Formats: sequence, structure tokens, C-alpha cells
Amino acid sequence: MNLTYYALLFAGSLFLGMLLLLEAGRRMGARRLASDPEGARNGLGVVEGAVFSLLGLLLAFTFSGAVTRFDGRRHMVIDEANYIGTAYLRIDLLPVSAQASVRELFRQYLDSRLKMYRLLPDAAAAKAEYAHTIALQGQIWSEAVNAARATGTPSAQILLLPALNEMFDITTTRIEAMKVHPPLIIFTMMGALSLAASLLTGYSMAGGKSRSWMHGVGFAGVVALTVYVVVDIEYPRLGLIRVEGADVVMEELRASMK
Repeated sequence: MNLTYYALLFAGSLFLGMLLLLEAGRRMGARRLASDPEGARNGLGVVEGAVFSLLGLLLAFTFSGAVTRFDGRRHMVIDEANYIGTAYLRIDLLPVSAQASVRELFRQYLDSRLKMYRLLPDAAAAKAEYAHTIALQGQIWSEAVNAARATGTPSAQILLLPALNEMFDITTTRIEAMKVHPPLIIFTMMGALSLAASLLTGYSMAGGKSRSWMHGVGFAGVVALTVYVVVDIEYPRLGLIRVEGADVVMEELRASMK
């Protein structure tokens, strides 16, 4: 099962839970109004304001953080393509006899980088491919260092080797960026506050002669959908909202490596 299933399950459960608590709150409010019409709503505005403000802030900051991280991951793909492209061009500094083998290793390396992310959400397969990527890094470095030394000029080492370092370092940066997410307690708080807000909303709606399903379903639906989108954006390689569009830059680079 992929992330989409769990995100939909979480959002769907939250939606149903909010509807149930809306109804429970309405019934509680109706009983309270029947027994104490004057004091049923005393202090309710303060509590509602606090809960809804906190829920709104939590949703806003979590959504904003998820979008920021999504854009950051997309920019990292472009950065990696730039680093690989720069290093590939600087292979021209190596002796002609060594260039062909190093270029072939670059092609294999870029193929491996693309394949690793295509294998997700199969974590085991992606991890195995990443190990292959690391092995290729060692081969590229070894051949590049030996070839650069063979030139007898420092320019090859000064220009090519730092470019290779940047090309290799971005792989670790991207791996670690995939692990950066809000702690589980944040999502738990969003769910709890959403349910609490539903209970208060139902209580406030108790004064009506009939149930306002449009408002109740609309409120629960909007909150549940927002939570789902936040979760999906947080994992752009696993859900419906994906970062694969940025991979086009890597694919174009690979196509240019004739």
C-alpha cells in the first residue's frame, strides 16, 4: 500500500469523525439549551475563538512548511542536474584517452540516479540502487583523479575535482531532505483540534430548528481535504502530488550525453 492509501484513510477517518462530533455537539447543545437557555452559550465564544485560531494557525504553518519543502526538493533536482552537467563538461580537461571511460561512467551514474527515484515507493529496491550509485561515485572519482594527475597540469584537478565533490554531495543532501517532515505529534494535533472544532461547531449550531448539513459537511470536507493535501505534499515521491516534473531536467541532461 502506498502513501495515497494511508493519506486518504486518515483524511476519510477525520472527515467521518468530524461529522459524528458535529452531530454529538449539536445534541449536547440542544440538551443544554433546553435545560438552561440563558447560560448555555456563556463563555463559548472565547473557547471557540481559541480552538479555531489554533487550528487555523496549525493548518496554515503546516501547509506553508510542506510547500516550502516541496519547492526545496524540486530545486535540489535542478541543482543536481547543474552539478552533473558542469562536471561532465569539465571531463574535456582530462587526457583524450581517459575521457571516453569517464563519460560512460557518468551516463551510468545519471541512469542510476533517475532509476533510484523511479523505484519509490519500493524502499528496498531504491536503497539497493542507491548503493549502486555510491559504487559508481567511487569509480568516477578514482578514474578522474588518476586521469587528472596524468595531465601534468593543475587546472584539471582544480576545476574537475571540486565539481565532482558537489555532484556527489547533492545526493546526500537529497536523501536527507526526503527524511525531513513535521513530527507525528503535529499531525495528531491537527486531527485532535479538527475534532474539537467540530464538537464546538455542532454545539453552536444547536439553536437552529433543523440540521444545516451543508455547513457541517462543508466544514468537515474542507478541513479533511486540507489535511490530506498537506500529508501528500510532504511525501512528493509517494503520493498523488509528485516532484517528478523536475526530473525532466535530469532526463534532458541524460539525452544530451551522447
